[in-house]
Amino acid sequence: MNCSSGESLTSTEAQASDKSLVLDALGRASSEIRNKLGESLSSVQKYATPVEEATTPSLEALKAFSMGWNTQMTKDLSAGLPFHQRAIELDPNFALPYTAMAGIYWSVGEVGRGAENGRKAYDLRKKVSERERLWIEGWYYSLATGELNKAAQTYELWKQTYPRDSNPPDMLGITYARLGNWEGALQEYREALRLEPSGYPHYGNLGHAYTALNRLDEAEAVYKLAEERKLEQKFLSGRYQVAFLRGNAAQMAQLLTEDGLLEEQANTEGWYGKLKNAHELTRKAMDSAQYNDAKESAAAYQAEAALREVESGNREKARAEADAASRLAPNRDVKAMAALALARAGDTTGAEKLAAELDKTLPLDTVVQRYWLPTIRAAEALGRKDPNRAIELLKAASTIELSESTNFTVFLCPVYVRGEAYLMLHDGNAAAAEFQKFINHRGLVVNFPWGALAHLGLGRAYAMQGDTAKAKAAYQDFLTLWKDADPDIPIFIAAKAEYAKLQ
Repeated sequence: MNCSSGESLTSTEAQASDKSLVLDALGRASSEIRNKLGESLSSVQKYATPVEEATTPSLEALKAFSMGWNTQMTKDLSAGLPFHQRAIELDPNFALPYTAMAGIYWSVGEVGRGAENGRKAYDLRKKVSERERLWIEGWYYSLATGELNKAAQTYELWKQTYPRDSNPPDMLGITYARLGNWEGALQEYREALRLEPSGYPHYGNLGHAYTALNRLDEAEAVYKLAEERKLEQKFLSGRYQVAFLRGNAAQMAQLLTEDGLLEEQANTEGWYGKLKNAHELTRKAMDSAQYNDAKESAAAYQAEAALREVESGNREKARAEADAASRLAPNRDVKAMAALALARAGDTTGAEKLAAELDKTLPLDTVVQRYWLPTIRAAEALGRKDPNRAIELLKAASTIELSESTNFTVFLCPVYVRGEAYLMLHDGNAAAAEFQKFINHRGLVVNFPWGALAHLGLGRAYAMQGDTAKAKAAYQDFLTLWKDADPDIPIFIAAKAEYAKLQ
C-alpha cells in the first residue's frame, strides 16, 4: 500500500492448513510480494531465508517477540522485557529476543545483563537472516566485547543494505557517543528519527545529543515534539538535565514530583556541596533499584557516589563506597568507576586489582582500554607523586575523552585527572586549559559534581599563573556554587583558606 495515498500497489495471499504451517505460508507470501513490487530475483533469493529458520519455528514465540518490540519502541523500553522473556521460554533458540533484551538491559544500566544476552544471541546467529545477523553482531561488538570500531562498521553495512531501517543509524549514533563523537551521533540520531518518527527512543537520544552539544533550545524542541505525539515516555531525566543547565529550579522541582529521579537529584546536591543530602538520595536510589531487580544500577549509583566523595576529600568514605559497589555488582562500569575512586583515594592496590580484572576480561573494549584504564593508572601515578607519568598515560585517552563512558553521568574523567597532574607540576597554563573543558562542555558534564570542582581547579591554575584577578573570579564561582555546602568537607575548607590568601 502507498502510505501517502492509501492506494493499493499489489497484493498476494497464502493459506495454511494448521498453525504449524503459518510461518511457511508467510515466508512464501513475502517472497511473492517482494517480487511483485519489483525487487530483483537475485535480491529476493539472497534475502529469502525461511522465517522458521531465520527467526523461530514457533508462531507464538514470534508473536511474543513482535509485541515486545512494538512495546519497547512506542511505550517504554523495560515494558518490552516480559514479552521477550516469554518468547525465549517458547523457543530457547530464538536469537532476536536475546538481542532485544541486550539493548534494553544496557539502556537501563544493567550492562552485565546486556553483555550476557548479547553473547547468547551471537552464539545463535548462524541460522538467521542477513538483517538479523547484522543486528546481532552489532550489539555483540558494542555490548559484549566493546569493540566500537567493529560495531560501527557493522552498523554502516546494515545502513547500506537496509537504508529505510531506523535501527542502524540509531545504534551508530550510540556508538559515536561512546567514542566521544557527538556531532556524528547527532547526525545519526536525526536520521533515525526521520526514518521512524513513532519510535520514542529516537527522541530521547536526539535530545540527549543536543544537550551534550550545549544546544538546549533544540533539545527542548525535541522533547516537546515527543510530548505532542503523546509518546508515553516523558524523557524526565533529559528534561531535568536541560532545566538544571538553564538554572530553572521550578521546572526541576516539578519534574521531581512526576518521578523520583533520585540519582539525578543526588548529583545536583553534590554539585552544590551538599554531600550529606546526596548520600541519602543515593541510598534511596539504590534501594529503589534493588527493589526493581536492578542490582547493577544500584552498584553504579554507589560507585558514582564514591567518585563524588573522593574529589571532595572524603577519602575513607569514598573507599568504603567503592569497595561496597564492586562487591554488589562488579560489571564493567562499576569496576571502572570504583577503581578510579580507589586510585584517587590512595588505595593503589585495590585500584590495580580492579583495573587488572578489566584488562583481562575486556582486552578489546574500546572504552575500557582507551578511556578507563589510562585514567585509572594515571590516578595511581598521581598517588605516587608522579604527574609526568600520569600525563603520559592519559595521551591514550585524548581522542576519546568526551566519551559517554557509562550509562550514568560520569564524564571527562581523563580531563580532570590530567588537570590535577598539571597542578602537581605547577603548570598553571596547562591545568587551566584542562579545567576549562568542563566549562566549555557544560551540556556534557550537566550536574556531575566534578564540573563544579573544576571551577576550583581553574582558580588554583590561575593562581599559579600569577593572575590574581582571574583566580579570584574562579574561586568566587566555586564558593558561590557551594555557598550552602556542608561545612566540614575537606576541599571546601581548603578552598576558603586559599581564597582568603588571595585577598
